[in-house]
Amino acid sequence: MNNLLSQFMNESFDSLTLRPPLFYLWKYGIRFEISMPWAEHEDKNNLKQMEERMKGIFNEVFNERDEMLLITDIHCERNDTFLQNRPTKVYQKYIKEKSLRYTLQHKMLPSVFLEDEEDEDMVTHRFVLPCRKTDIRYQPLLTAISYEDFPHPSRILKGFPRNGIDIYFINITRKMIYHLYDDRGCDVIASNKEELRPLYEKFNDWILDYDRERINQLFV
Repeated sequence: MNNLLSQFMNESFDSLTLRPPLFYLWKYGIRFEISMPWAEHEDKNNLKQMEERMKGIFNEVFNERDEMLLITDIHCERNDTFLQNRPTKVYQKYIKEKSLRYTLQHKMLPSVFLEDEEDEDMVTHRFVLPCRKTDIRYQPLLTAISYEDFPHPSRILKGFPRNGIDIYFINITRKMIYHLYDDRGCDVIASNKEELRPLYEKFNDWILDYDRERINQLFV
């Protein structure tokens, strides 16, 4: 499965390293604002906006027929044997069919942030599951990702603030990657910029203003 991911990234994204911030690492992407930057996280209007945007963008990127990969990366110290299995909770809770979970693959990699870090003891545990949209309880999973920085029972790494997690939804069919990096925003990148045009036109008001000029230049 990891070979499938590597082949996909090599062929569709010029061997791009799968790591945040995807928007700044790839030529074709859109960065969306998810939460209200001035509001408290638990504000009911903020939660309503977050749900609408996370789900709306996801449903535009994926349809039920698309082949997908659900990727979970845990960034931790090499000797942290407890956290390396933590992502299995993601698949136990948010993948509907138990039999599908048996295809889950795990690989320990040098930290995907190694270029930015001097600590070579840091690693990335990568879990890869081939699936389709209908296999995933994606709405509660997106909500859990949005709560990762807050004291909420849905947090995947609760109690381990030193470590990081990234969850990627990869559309193999359309060659697109959806990454909700936290409650603040979401990156969507594509091998072909025309795959992004419907998102750009439909959700233009949701684009992060800080990056709007750069994004506009893609579609002029």
